[in-house]
Amino acid sequence: MYRISQLAKACNVNKETIRYYERLGLIPEPTRTYSGYRMYPEDMVQRIGFIKRMQDLGFTLQEIDKLLGVVDRDEVKCKDMYDFTVLKLREIQSKIDDLKKIERMLISLKEKCPENKEMFECPIIETLMEK
Repeated sequence: MYRISQLAKACNVNKETIRYYERLGLIPEPTRTYSGYRMYPEDMVQRIGFIKRMQDLGFTLQEIDKLLGVVDRDEVKCKDMYDFTVLKLREIQSKIDDLKKIERMLISLKEKCPENKEMFECPIIETLMEK
């Protein structure tokens, strides 16, 4: 069993992060000692690690909550996780496509600049101001 400060250290997060996850329902409310200290079981380290890894992959806390619902169920976990992963992959690929479009636009704008950049008129501004 861990106290909140021990759990935070083991998971490399802030104590407030753990309290926040509790408020959101991402981790269950822990048992308390007679003196009121929160006591977390060993598996909370793994659960918080899962949450942090999913955030690193770009999942929102709301999405992670749904994923944890899949993890906590005894039913068809693999299919649900696969479907969720495929949806997230499509979303990420769409964002990549959007970023590539932005990159092409910025390259095009950059190429409009003359060698001499010490001038009053700016081709980038003029291009962006066009209707």
